[in-house]
Amino acid sequence: MKDKTLNRATFAGGCFWCTEAVFDRINGVDAVVSGYTGGAIKNPAYREICTGRTGHAEAIQIYYNPSIVSFMELLEVFFATHDPTTLNQQGHDKGTQYRSAIFYESEDQKHQAETFISLLKSEAVFKNKIVTEITALGPFYKAEEDHQDYYNLNKEQSYCQFVINPKIDKLNTYYSDKLKEQYTAKS
Repeated sequence: MKDKTLNRATFAGGCFWCTEAVFDRINGVDAVVSGYTGGAIKNPAYREICTGRTGHAEAIQIYYNPSIVSFMELLEVFFATHDPTTLNQQGHDKGTQYRSAIFYESEDQKHQAETFISLLKSEAVFKNKIVTEITALGPFYKAEEDHQDYYNLNKEQSYCQFVINPKIDKLNTYYSDKLKEQYTAKS
């Protein structure tokens, strides 16, 4: 990730296994790192995050080539592959660690996120109110190694089959033009 042409985006959209699996498939994305941000303690561990008491969200950092995929395109995929209208919840995953959030690193990212949410609202894309927070990125802590590339290494797990597979199917259906070549066939 030393390539100077890469930009970084940090999103939280529920379980990081889900969001990592989605964005890993997008053409122009060089790497996706699962981790924790938005909380109050330093160097939190997964077992602490799961309590919901640290204030951290399960999040991902996406390293992407902006000449191939834009921040706005990443936002489009983000909002299409999770429910931004449920406060501190994604499906059966409940707690502040599963909140919907965009952690911006620049005023430009903040502006683009606000503009995109305004567009979604004006077009009434979602029936319920969008509760996605837009917050300045603070410290980001990489999650333990067994959480990295989780979906690709554990596709047979029931959580992957019942929760992540539908997101991947949606991605394949609606964003096949944005997929990396190795994922253009059914993955």
